[in-house]
Amino acid sequence: MMNMLFSMPNEAWWKILIDFYIVWIFAVFTLKLVFSNSRVLNFAIIFIILIVFNFVLNYFQIDLGSKLLQYIIEWYPIVIIIIMAPDIRRLIEFFWKKDTKDNVAIMGTDESREAIVDATFQLSRNRIGALITIEKHNTLDQFADNAIMMNAQITKELLLNIFIPNTPMHDGAVIIRGNEILCAGAYFVLSERTVEDKTMGSRHRAALGISEMSDALTIVVSEETGDVSIAVEGILLKMNDRDKLKEYLSMFMRW
Repeated sequence: MMNMLFSMPNEAWWKILIDFYIVWIFAVFTLKLVFSNSRVLNFAIIFIILIVFNFVLNYFQIDLGSKLLQYIIEWYPIVIIIIMAPDIRRLIEFFWKKDTKDNVAIMGTDESREAIVDATFQLSRNRIGALITIEKHNTLDQFADNAIMMNAQITKELLLNIFIPNTPMHDGAVIIRGNEILCAGAYFVLSERTVEDKTMGSRHRAALGISEMSDALTIVVSEETGDVSIAVEGILLKMNDRDKLKEYLSMFMRW
């Protein structure tokens, strides 16, 4: 076997490498698509069940049922692609645009963290909705490009002014990079995940969405209850204790 491999012409080796690379890209993309979206994961599980069931029907020679199931299996991927077209488009766009900054992320200082925490809990007391996303290694430029660029120093007062109700930037997210407010009025892709708490709305789903697509941390203030939550790595956590939020930010925003 080894002799056959080493005796292959150079052209054959290039073909093998190209084939391997194509399969690797397809596998990575497919796994990313499946595990980044709960709907896709459910569709994938159903597809596997159909294949297993079809194997059982073939084994017991149940011809009519097997032929019908084979027909469904053949068309199933096409139907799913049509249903999931928006999700696939977003993933392709993010897959190619996703970039990583320097190995050492330039994170905020103690003063910046203090300003974020102060603003968060004042907004919470006044029940003013807010979405504050703190960038880490994965760049969020593709969302900032469609927002209002600021490049301003982080202050409590500026954050409070951004989220004043009925203003152009109120409904979007603030993106923080290092010690600066990069932009305001940014809009994220909403997570497909079901949020069990009925008091959590589109802001919470947006926070979950960006946490599923990047390593950013997002602070959410509910305008209905004033509750403070954070979304990170696809998980949403209540964070109504000031010291707890400050401690979490200190761990997240390390140099």
